[in-house]
Amino acid sequence: MTSTVHLSFQYTESDYVRALRAHFKSRLRLRLDLFLVIVLAAIGVYLWPSWQGVASIVVAALFLLMLAVALLVIPPLAFRREPKFRDEYSLTVSPEGIHFRTAHVDSQLQWSMYSRALVDDHSYVLYYASNQFTVIPKRVFASAGDRQTFEALLVQHVGALVQGA
Repeated sequence: MTSTVHLSFQYTESDYVRALRAHFKSRLRLRLDLFLVIVLAAIGVYLWPSWQGVASIVVAALFLLMLAVALLVIPPLAFRREPKFRDEYSLTVSPEGIHFRTAHVDSQLQWSMYSRALVDDHSYVLYYASNQFTVIPKRVFASAGDRQTFEALLVQHVGALVQGA
């Protein structure tokens, strides 16, 4: 088995949207947030029609709206506003790092640049800052062996892979 993986791809909107949603879900405490919305709404119904009840329902609705915007509105907008996602990407992943090539970039990135990796059903999200990351869709791997090699390199150089929702 070779320790180098070559990938060529162009992002689709769904690639980036899924990865950004996985990122947001890993940062949000979604179950706790939804529980809080339900509790606030229940308190509002119980205290209705007092001003406390109305305020509680308004706060619950605003919080729910913020969650919906973060998960449903922002990801597609972020993809559409960034021209670099329309480029053809060519990556060579090896023990030395990741060599990125696009029409505008030719860069060798060392593994030490990445601090963690999030993996979900559709992609690998490689973090190089708290909210900055590289998305590598799983669909772009030519074989299961290439994916296994890539994951082995990730574990060896970045650490344990965090499983996303």
